Amino acid sequence: CPNLESACWAFITDRWRLIVYGLVPKQLHWRINLFYLLAIATAIVFIFSFGKQDKQIRTMFFIAFPIIGYFLLRGGSFGLQSVEPDKWGGLVLTLVVASCGIFGAIPLGLLLALGRYSNLPVLKRVCAGFIEFWRGVPLIVVIVTFVALLPIFIPDGAKIDIVIRTLIAFAVFNSAYMAEVFRGGLQSIDNGQFEASKSIGLSYWQMMGYIILPQAIRNSVPALVNTCISVFKETTLILLIGFSDLLGIIHISLNDPIWLGPPHIFASAYTFVAIVFFLFCYGMSRYSRRLENRSNISQ
Repeated sequence: CPNLESACWAFITDRWRLIVYGLVPKQLHWRINLFYLLAIATAIVFIFSFGKQDKQIRTMFFIAFPIIGYFLLRGGSFGLQSVEPDKWGGLVLTLVVASCGIFGAIPLGLLLALGRYSNLPVLKRVCAGFIEFWRGVPLIVVIVTFVALLPIFIPDGAKIDIVIRTLIAFAVFNSAYMAEVFRGGLQSIDNGQFEASKSIGLSYWQMMGYIILPQAIRNSVPALVNTCISVFKETTLILLIGFSDLLGIIHISLNDPIWLGPPHIFASAYTFVAIVFFLFCYGMSRYSRRLENRSNISQ
């Protein structure tokens, strides 16, 4: 980058493989490409399918994306070569951590919200205690605890990879925040809805599944997407425990003697990271707005 007064994008073009594929061997890049295609397909399904007939498709992708994505990245089954999670890196690791933090936290958070909203005193107190505990602990402390202390409680011979432990930490931590989002949605439902559901003989789960939860989730969309955006940005914290996510790859690459030099190289690199994060977060924000507009029209 001879011009010291302009951005240096040569750094990005030189490191693009690390940014996109991490440390995954080149001969296995096709699996990373399939993972990206699956992520794009899932996003398209959620963006462009709103009808009731599309509900099953959205549910299918919501369940299938993390499962198929894991097998594509991890391998070791169905004839796929195994790839250790410590080889994951760059954008793919950022997406994996964010996806686990979102797709894992939403169902767990919903169950916690139902438990805290329950009329059973013991269940209500247990769920409330679980939520308040995780909300009161910094995320970085949770990550370090899962990474360093969880192996102590694992039986001898069992092994959970450090990346998997980190993903569990993200899902558990953010489930507490998701639970509060859903609890707010449940509290927004008028008591008449509950009474009317009981008066026509619906069971608890029928009432929740057909009447209450659809309205509560719809009312929770703005706060839910806001939490998802926070989860996506929180993924950068894994840099502090040595993982090479998108920000980590950039940070490590900038320490290469080849690229040590004028500040504009550093500025260009971190500007690129900021642009990537902005595009993802802005996309989620626009999707939230579209859901709100769709909801207002349906009302």
